[in-house]
Amino acid sequence: MFLLRILKTLFGIYALLWFVILLLLAAPFAIFALTVFHGKKRTMIAHRIARMWATSLRIFLFLPLTVRNKNFIDPKKTYVFIANHQSQLDIPVYISSCGNTFRFLAKAELIKIPIFGYVVKSLYVTVNRTERADRNKSIEIMRRSLNEGVSVFLCPEGTRNRKKDPPLLEFRDGAFRLAIATQTPLAILTVLNTDDKLSPNHAVELSPGRIHAVWDPPIETKGLKEEDIPALKEKVRAMMIGHICKWRK
Repeated sequence: MFLLRILKTLFGIYALLWFVILLLLAAPFAIFALTVFHGKKRTMIAHRIARMWATSLRIFLFLPLTVRNKNFIDPKKTYVFIANHQSQLDIPVYISSCGNTFRFLAKAELIKIPIFGYVVKSLYVTVNRTERADRNKSIEIMRRSLNEGVSVFLCPEGTRNRKKDPPLLEFRDGAFRLAIATQTPLAILTVLNTDDKLSPNHAVELSPGRIHAVWDPPIETKGLKEEDIPALKEKVRAMMIGHICKWRK
């Protein structure tokens, strides 16, 4: 067990080096796109660069990805994407899992990371979860993004689930309220085993191997109202838990 933890830690250090190298290689292209282009085109080009970065990172870390039911997601449609959150590997998995352009809702702490923080701040929506005014501002930005035809991506758990049990943390209302308010379909991605590859509690203990995720058919929100949020949350939660529990059997 001790030797295995040493090997995972060494591989984690190797992974961190590749994260930095690929970030430095991608950053000039992302900054160029963010500087030269404007509006939806700016977001689309920068997001393509982010997708290339995510794919390259998984290749160098020997983390192939299998995503079931990709055909459920129409690359030409606008969605409120939601997913569970198991580990720090989830971000490249989210980016690689569909062809749609989207803006993440990212925690404000990420903007403190050199270079990476600039791209996150310029391309995505950041939020200080402790401040109500900042949360409201981020929701308004995402609403405008959806009106522009650019999808958004949120984790309704709000943070990483650091335990196997329960399989999901309690969902917050934000993603569901946004989808209903804008009458935008909810697209649900369940990531099954990133916590087995990178521990949510030990950031440098990484193992190579295949990652699995699954899409469910998008849920239409047309005609739904705010009082439908609790039922919608439970429906999505049951779908995700079903996939996770089936995977762990």
